[in-house]
Amino acid sequence: MLINRDIIITGIQSWNIAIGSNCKNIALELAKHNRVIYVNPPTDRLSHLRNPKATQQLKHLERDRKSNLFLQQINTNLWVFQPKIMLESISRLPFNALFDFLNRINNDRFAREIKKAIQHLHFTNYIHFCDSDMFRSLHLKELIKPKLSVYYTRDNLLAVKYWQQQGLRIEPQHMRKADLILANSTYLAQLAKRYNAHSFFVGQGCDTAAFEPHFAFQTPPELNDLPKPLIGYIGALKTLRLDVSVLEYLAKNRPEWSIVLVGPEDAEFQKSALHQYKNVHFIGRKEEHELPECLNALDVAINPQLINEVTQGNYPRKIDEYLAMGKPVVATKTEAMAYFADHVFLPQSHQEWASAIEQALNTNTPEEVSNRITFATEHTWSNNVREIGRQILLREHSINKAKGERSIPESHL
Repeated sequence: MLINRDIIITGIQSWNIAIGSNCKNIALELAKHNRVIYVNPPTDRLSHLRNPKATQQLKHLERDRKSNLFLQQINTNLWVFQPKIMLESISRLPFNALFDFLNRINNDRFAREIKKAIQHLHFTNYIHFCDSDMFRSLHLKELIKPKLSVYYTRDNLLAVKYWQQQGLRIEPQHMRKADLILANSTYLAQLAKRYNAHSFFVGQGCDTAAFEPHFAFQTPPELNDLPKPLIGYIGALKTLRLDVSVLEYLAKNRPEWSIVLVGPEDAEFQKSALHQYKNVHFIGRKEEHELPECLNALDVAINPQLINEVTQGNYPRKIDEYLAMGKPVVATKTEAMAYFADHVFLPQSHQEWASAIEQALNTNTPEEVSNRITFATEHTWSNNVREIGRQILLREHSINKAKGERSIPESHL
């Protein structure tokens, strides 16, 4: 476990992001035993010109009078820092040499701001934890000189068009120079190993407490009168990630089932034929505190992922939430889902999907419920960050050993 260390976190998400964030959860957990600076992404010129109000992140933080820095102390050991700079918008530049020139300038500006926060808070021998910030943080290993540089990968960003213009070239560079790469899925860890042998799977954290079944949940009124069984998905309804054809097959071939979809739809999902089936029920967006009640009402929870480069290695946090409530779960078989194989039905074809749901309905014993809950509740943020810390200490030990320096014995890690 990491204790009494100084840690700098850079990433692609601001602290005030409205959706769940692995990096925020990791920062909060690390800060229980270490000092942490969470660095918000700086504003870039094009985003500011397009929407000045949306990029005024400084309003969320108070200026520290002594340092003239925008720092917000979240708790005793955790600060959010907003760099007061404007970076050039270069992510889609097609000219490699021009991108590299401007990205070095961006990195220099970024590093100078981070150093101000480091000096103000008297951080020393710090670890740099980079959450997939492949462009802005590319040169920080040389510029802020951390004791250890860690690259964290939790999504295959290079499968997304936005990152491909320069990311296909730059992320491998970033991975090669990192001292350590940590991934939340075995699939992403294997991708990273192409560029850096020091790449490891550390699992995923999840806050499952709200989904524990001992609460006296009320059934949401939208689900109260629907015919049983309720087969449901909870999450954003996006055609990039969900296989609409699976849902259509189930709705058409099992008209006695109520297919329940809880979450906001993207434009393509709104046009899908699913809206024509009487047994498909769109519940819409729900507040976070309402989701456990929706899940509790389901007989089987599903995750019909579309298999592509984005989803193949994706660790779906919703599976842990489903299992934490003891629900039988059916999900598309992907490389990342192999981790759940002992507790989740993993069909491939449409016919297998229907059979798997039938089996899930018919084999839901109290013992199975208990096993699912036990498995899911092992995936706490505390356990996840403990493994992250263990890998960091092991890597530090090997580096120190290679330099002939003293370190913590490996047997104690």
